[in-house]
Amino acid sequence: MSGSSLDGLDIVFAEFHENGGKWSYTIEEAACYSYPAEWEMKLKNAHSLSALEYQLLHTAYGHFLGEKVNAFIEQKNLHYKVALVASHGHTVFHIPEKKMTAQIGDGAAIAAVTQLPVVSDLRAMDIAFGGQGAPIVPIGEKLLFAGYDYYLNIGGIANISVWNNGQLHAFDICPANRVLNMIANKAGKEYDENGTMARSGIVNEKLLQQLNELKYYKKQYPKSLANDFGTAIVYPIIESYNLSTSDALHTYCAHIALQIKNAIVSTINLKPQTSNLKLFITGGGAFNSFLIEKINNALQENNIEIVIPGENIIRYKEALIMAFIGVLRWREENNVMSSVTGASRDSIGGAFWMGREA
Repeated sequence: MSGSSLDGLDIVFAEFHENGGKWSYTIEEAACYSYPAEWEMKLKNAHSLSALEYQLLHTAYGHFLGEKVNAFIEQKNLHYKVALVASHGHTVFHIPEKKMTAQIGDGAAIAAVTQLPVVSDLRAMDIAFGGQGAPIVPIGEKLLFAGYDYYLNIGGIANISVWNNGQLHAFDICPANRVLNMIANKAGKEYDENGTMARSGIVNEKLLQQLNELKYYKKQYPKSLANDFGTAIVYPIIESYNLSTSDALHTYCAHIALQIKNAIVSTINLKPQTSNLKLFITGGGAFNSFLIEKINNALQENNIEIVIPGENIIRYKEALIMAFIGVLRWREENNVMSSVTGASRDSIGGAFWMGREA
């Protein structure tokens, strides 16, 4: 899994067990590989390439992913234990209203390098059926992490899932870590560890108001965001105010917290109960203690309890669920939910590449 925040390539080796329709899992090994500067720049600029350059990058990145999988297998001593590789790839384009999404990382290249079966292009089938192609993690939340009312992932983009009488609804909320990291980069930091810089700043009310008035936030779900909403629309607005790094980070954390609150409030009428609700938070943003405080303060009046799991789940939940989506594809079972994406039907998503000889 490579997220929009570009903080690295997450790889997990997980085992899944199904008994009477109930699933369990164990994460046996996990690692996050930071991108070399060259690859980080290539992924950041992929949207501006010519068609030929883009396809060449798609192929090269597939080989890069395959090599990383092989290195992970070698480092973790997993030889002859891996039955399947599921790869999300890295999203470059996401235009669901035109029935198009594009994640680079050629599945055939991964299969050729690893000589293992590979599932890739996990979102394409749902997009073809008229869905948003996102979020796709709710199938894993439903089957692997039952027992919560809301599931919030704070990655490059923050997204949320909510239960409604046995069905899940989910949508992207707002850009999150990708924008926070871009602000921190200006101060020479990869990211704002624990939200320390943000905590020392103050809110710029005018900027906060302008961000909150962006048209996306008025759309009804299902809805999803492309990476460039954060990089090409939100970040330039923040830059135009010429704030200190601390004030910009503080203001944007306040924006994220408010949009998360608005997203939850907009779905409370879906819940059969409105008290003792539990919000399960994962993704890199769960380590940002200042941001979590802002979210907690915003939700206090709604009687929502925040639950933050152990570090392995915070870091690797999305990679784990990509693996699970691959297993469901291998079993030819639905792995993308139309109640989440707005597609015309549930679907079995993913292209299958056979890296082994018959």
